[in-house]
Amino acid sequence: MIAMQYAFSLPADYDMGIIRQRIADFGHLLDHCPQLIIKAYLYALKGEHGNDNRYAPFYLWHSSSGMSDFLTSNGFKGVSQAFGWPQVNHWLPWLVKIAPENLAEARYATLECLPIAAYSDLALLRSQQQANPLALASIVAFDPARWQLVNFHLWRQLPQQSNAQTQRYAVGHISAPLEFG
Repeated sequence: MIAMQYAFSLPADYDMGIIRQRIADFGHLLDHCPQLIIKAYLYALKGEHGNDNRYAPFYLWHSSSGMSDFLTSNGFKGVSQAFGWPQVNHWLPWLVKIAPENLAEARYATLECLPIAAYSDLALLRSQQQANPLALASIVAFDPARWQLVNFHLWRQLPQQSNAQTQRYAVGHISAPLEFG
């Protein structure tokens, strides 16, 4: 598996209705995409979910070939032509817990990137990861390029802000296969 996200920071006066409409128009196109485990169409409203307006889809792929197929597709070409050429972050999942029957209830997401201290016992750190029991989905991933632990969660209700490293999002749509696994 491989997790992936790219983000577009948008001007403070950007009409976020454009993003919501784009999600409504195109979100269903990946509902049954081969290799895709989940795509959360995420956006942040300045002041409500963070310091800026943002469009930032999050993906979980079965393999890097699914990610590569998407990044070379017309769908990614369209989004990059509309918003710019993004940096595509990708991570190695250590823990994935998804309740597919409840994904349609997801209204919010959080993404937290925490530094990993140099020379940490990575095997121990990996074994200590747990899903949040209140989340509809929990994905914990490892970024060996930046030495970070990445925590992604989907929620029915937006939890309290836990720290400055947590980016909060609204969920516009969830694409997922009929069966997880």
